[in-house]
This record gives sequence, C-alpha cells and structure tokens, in this order.
Amino acid sequence: MDPNLKEMFIERWERYFPGVGLPVAFFYSATPVPGAAVDPPPGWRCLVAQLAPAFQGRTLCFDVDAIGCEGGKRYTGFRQELRPNFEYFLSCGIPGEMEGERYKRTPELVKQFLEHRPALEAPAPWLVFKRWDTLEAADMPAAVIFWATPDVLSGLFTLANFDEPEPDGVIAPFAAGCGTIIDYPYRELKSGRPRAVLGMFDVSARPMVPAGTLSFAVPWPKFVQMIGHMDESFLITESWGKVRNRIQRA
Repeated sequence: MDPNLKEMFIERWERYFPGVGLPVAFFYSATPVPGAAVDPPPGWRCLVAQLAPAFQGRTLCFDVDAIGCEGGKRYTGFRQELRPNFEYFLSCGIPGEMEGERYKRTPELVKQFLEHRPALEAPAPWLVFKRWDTLEAADMPAAVIFWATPDVLSGLFTLANFDEPEPDGVIAPFAAGCGTIIDYPYRELKSGRPRAVLGMFDVSARPMVPAGTLSFAVPWPKFVQMIGHMDESFLITESWGKVRNRIQRA
C-alpha cells in the first residue's frame, strides 16, 4: 500500500474522529509475518475475541489451526464444511442432544438461508491482521475493520454513502460476527460495486467486543475512495463539528 495514504488517513482520522482508535486491516498471505503466528488455542475460542490484540497494535497471523471456532474456520475460508446438524444448531436444537441457538425459526429456514451463502475459499493459507499504523508498503489489505460507537458509525456510514447513487452503500447482513468482518467484506471486494458492511449484531459474539460498539468493515477499494472524500464531505461542516466535539469529549 502507499505509505502516503497511510499517513493521510491517520491525520484525517484524528482531525475528524479525535481520540478514536485506528482500524485493523486484514489480508491473506502465503507466509506468516515473522513472530506474529498465533498459537492454536487450547479449546474453543471465538475468533472475534482472538482479534482483540490486533486493535491494540499487535500483528496477528492465523492459519486454520490457530482459529478456535469451527464457524471462524468457515467464515475465513479455511474450511468449507459445517458442523453436523448445523441447521438444528442455528435454530431449535435437538432435544437431549443439542441446544439450539434459536437464531432462525426452523431447520428448514436455515437450509434455505445457506443456499444464499456458499462457503468462502481462502486464497492463501495465512490470514493477517494489522492495525492501520503498522501497515507496511508491501502489505495489500483486502478490507479495513472498525469497532465503532454510534457517533463514529454515523460518520463512517455517511462517508461510505457520500459518492453512492443508490441507498445501500452499506449493508447489514445476517451473519456470524466473524462473517460480517471477514467473509462479507471479502466477497464485496470481488464485486463490481464494493459496499461497506455493518455488523457484530451476532448475539454470541457481542460479549467479545466493547459494549456500545458495532463493526464497520470496508473493502479496500471502497476505503481508498472514502479517504479521498473526507476533506470535501460533510466532515468539514458545522453539523459534523457538533458530533466530533461529542466524540472528543467521550
């Protein structure tokens, strides 16, 4: 990536979103970053929880074994199969055998839902997460992920729609938490009109992120456009100034 773009965003982010933490970028790689490979967890662990150090500035590199959740393996594209009886797991469960999450009304509805979401296939064996300020010139981000409060989200959402003729420059699909920050934005990267993804509505993943925040993930081409528009958008207006001041106070 262009080092000038990195510095440009940092300067503008601090100007318009003072005190708000920087986002994390992800990309797939044939090799891990030296010293950044994540060890396999001893048991089940939500991938969203595993990402917390990345937002603190630590580079993380995951292969399939480092992800402690079967759903996480699927939504990163490292495995395509689902757990047995997944349609019951996501819905009503099986009495005496499996407790259901009850996120869908019936197993049949889960099957129909899955028809719309074929499994993602990872293009390389490693998935790298780096906070924005640690990106290097050789890095080629696929997407950028924010944890954001409502005031920050209002700015990101409006900026993502700034150059859009249609009303859905941001989508909020039903998905697992990791699906909304990896699977969906990566698929949008491949579309002719990449859109940002609002997420982390997954009830199971909510305890893994700071209270009062959602995720906002932006495919790389869209994010580059958003950076270029910051200084001519609503961010320079008095209306945003009121929100910016409240963000700064918070």
